[in-house]
Formats: sequence, C-alpha cells, structure tokens
Amino acid sequence: MNLVRRGVFFVVLASFGLSLAACEHTVRGVGRDVQDTGNAVEDTVQGNP
Repeated sequence: MNLVRRGVFFVVLASFGLSLAACEHTVRGVGRDVQDTGNAVEDTVQGNP
C-alpha cells in the first residue's frame, strides 16, 4: 500500500510541476501584452502613432 501512495504522490507532484511551468509562460506573455499596450497608449498620447 505504501508503494501505491508513493506513486500517486509523485504523479500529483509531477502534474503540479507541469502546471506551474505552463503558468510561467502565460504570466510572462500577459506581462508583455500589458507592456505593449502601455507603450501604444503612450505613443498615441505623445502623437507618435
């Protein structure tokens, strides 16, 4: 029974790790989108479309 629990633990841990790895790229992409939007707004306000 201990072997089954250990196996389940490692599967859950691996799934959690993969989820975090995927989120890191998503958060980085959102940050770039927000930065690009801010730059576009700044350029528009300054009159440089």
